[in-house]
Amino acid sequence: MGRQPGDARGARRLSATILFGAVGLTAASALMLAGCSEVARLPVSAGIGPNPTLPAPNPAVVPTVNIAPAKGWAGGAAPTAAAGTRVSAFATGLDHPRWLLVLPNGDVLVAETNAPPKPEDGKGIKGWVMRLVMQRAGAGTPSANRITLLRDTDGDGTADVRSVLLEGLNSPFGMALVGTDLYVANSDAVWRFPYVNGATRITAPGVKVVDLPGGPINHHWTKNLIASPDGTALYVTVGSNSNVAERGMAVEAERAAIWQIDVKTGAHRVFASGLRNPNGMAWGVGTAGAVGGAALWTVVNERDEIGSDLVPDYLTSVRDGGFYGWPYSYYGQHVDERAQPQQPALVARAIAPDYALGPHTASLGLASSVGTSLPARFASGMFIGQHGSWNRRPHSGYKVIFVPFEGGRPAGEPSDVLTGFLSADGDAFGRPVGVALDRQGALLVADDVGNAIWRVTAQR
Repeated sequence: MGRQPGDARGARRLSATILFGAVGLTAASALMLAGCSEVARLPVSAGIGPNPTLPAPNPAVVPTVNIAPAKGWAGGAAPTAAAGTRVSAFATGLDHPRWLLVLPNGDVLVAETNAPPKPEDGKGIKGWVMRLVMQRAGAGTPSANRITLLRDTDGDGTADVRSVLLEGLNSPFGMALVGTDLYVANSDAVWRFPYVNGATRITAPGVKVVDLPGGPINHHWTKNLIASPDGTALYVTVGSNSNVAERGMAVEAERAAIWQIDVKTGAHRVFASGLRNPNGMAWGVGTAGAVGGAALWTVVNERDEIGSDLVPDYLTSVRDGGFYGWPYSYYGQHVDERAQPQQPALVARAIAPDYALGPHTASLGLASSVGTSLPARFASGMFIGQHGSWNRRPHSGYKVIFVPFEGGRPAGEPSDVLTGFLSADGDAFGRPVGVALDRQGALLVADDVGNAIWRVTAQR
């Protein structure tokens, strides 16, 4: 349910105070600017599906800042599971868990991580505001920089063994196991470590496979990876270094893209581009551009600051050599005039995504449902962890959803899997990020504000 008018005015006043109170503007000026702030004109559902509604851009004098302050879960509280399922804590007391990898023996790897130092990404008023957003949203603490192993030895659905598998990393995120090699994507490089089945700690030094774009800005720092079905290649997500190329395209070299990396040599190429901030990846039924008979799917966070109704984040299959618009256009060939100089030839070949996931939902986690033990309605499709908005009023995301597939393509309306991450007052008890199926087919969800891993199973 949306905010009432009085609540919206209060939120606008709070946004203005946050934005301008520390830079010397008078209260009267702040309130005047707050009056220019905007509120969504459409429900989130209008920006969901294969043909989302895309209204005209609605930028505000004061960019919308609607933060859900991080509170955490109190007194054993938990998210709300969908009908026919139940949720329990697989592990608690973690340090900003964001990403998951389930190993063949059932062990669960968790990247406990946060942003690396980015000294050039926090300058000026906008940088100050973004630091405040991150702090209030629970992402302002130093990174633990480790991969933790969780093991459920008695099969009761709760991890009873916890061990630091790897430490001293640099804001690790994505992980993939290929044979006896464990690959980890730090914020600035992919590393390979030797893995022995059942090991709870790796002490051998890693080998750098390839450097990734990083540096003192590294705006979208999360680098995810997935192995090809035959294990010969890695696919790595590299987000943009800005919102809409406001720093120029020189700092965007090979960013806003998915790389393909040769496992043996470390040689890489840009597999697909124009993807502002891709995160989760999963393999699905092969379609155009399939790799080894399978199609690569990703979820992408789209651009900010042109209104609460734009631009929908999305789920899409990824074509080899495909260009998806950023920064010159969005959702296919809808031109973004902020990106200058424009590139009409590129816009003309921009590919529209397959399925919109709602504006500003911050859809990050992605897992195929193949092999799930959840009820039959979840048998074919994708689970998506929506981390939640900061640039939309009212909030969007803050839940885990399921998008059904038919014939290898999204088909039908999404359904909620895990909700209740926001309080009635707009505080965040938790924020879902990575999602994965465990060896029993249950859904695991990393919650980086609740510092927990949730486990969703069929209700018995």
